[in-house]
Amino acid sequence: MAAFSPVLLPNFFVFSFLCSVGSKREDVEKGVSVTPFLGKFSSLRMVSNRGSVSLIDYKLLEKSTKNFGDDNLLGKGGFGHVYKALLEDNKQVAVKKLDCAAENARREFENEVDLLSKIHHPNIILLTSWIFIKLVYPVEDCSRHSKRGLEYLHEFCKPAVIHRDLKSSNILLDSNFNAKLSDFGLAVADSSQNRSKLKLSGTVGYVAPEYLLDGELTEKSDVYAFGVVLLELLLRRRPVEKLAPDHCQSIVTWAMPQLTNRASLPNIVDPVIKDTVDEKYLFQVAAVAVLCVQPEPSYRPL
Repeated sequence: MAAFSPVLLPNFFVFSFLCSVGSKREDVEKGVSVTPFLGKFSSLRMVSNRGSVSLIDYKLLEKSTKNFGDDNLLGKGGFGHVYKALLEDNKQVAVKKLDCAAENARREFENEVDLLSKIHHPNIILLTSWIFIKLVYPVEDCSRHSKRGLEYLHEFCKPAVIHRDLKSSNILLDSNFNAKLSDFGLAVADSSQNRSKLKLSGTVGYVAPEYLLDGELTEKSDVYAFGVVLLELLLRRRPVEKLAPDHCQSIVTWAMPQLTNRASLPNIVDPVIKDTVDEKYLFQVAAVAVLCVQPEPSYRPL
């Protein structure tokens, strides 16, 4: 679904979680031993032994982001800031700097390291480098491929992995619209945790109704979020629109009555897409989106 890509980003990306834990700055810059920390992650050690994971110098990240300056700031999230950078090999990258003051930041970081070190798929973000308590991974992205990454998580990972925070800002794109899902801080393996004890997490507008109301978490929760992403791309609307100070409307509530009416669809589609994509294809995408955001989970596609 390359035609519906929301954002165009550089060809190569590196996300880096940077977190000081009381060490001297010069120790961090030298890349001191991370063995005590990595001891928690047998899977990460396994990847490192293969040569897939390498150290990256902190000063290099500092230099390539212009000392994490505002001019290089790409975006902000709940656990840190993302900066654009250009490495010495001319690869364009994004560096994510973890905010250690954020609640649960350390836990989310450890979860992402452990999970990503076990997952390998063309459309899932790949762990490649770290320094101290730092994670660096490249990403190439395109919304057309995000569904393949989701399929891999649900169907081919054993046990299945539920992303729990799938949204358009976690689907990053390169100039060729190739995609990788990113931000696995909230992800859970199907059998690794008691889902009933998980804290309700996710982003407003993307959270499936059964998870929001009853805490019922399944792979279909991710499918719902993917449907919301499709609606965003198709209609060029935000997941939640503020209509008044005390009243908001979700894109699902607004779109569903119109998407089920073939005569209405051409009038609500993003004009840019409408002029460049065959109308038959628009109806197909709309049909998939409608299925994905069905209130009843069993009606959603796998």
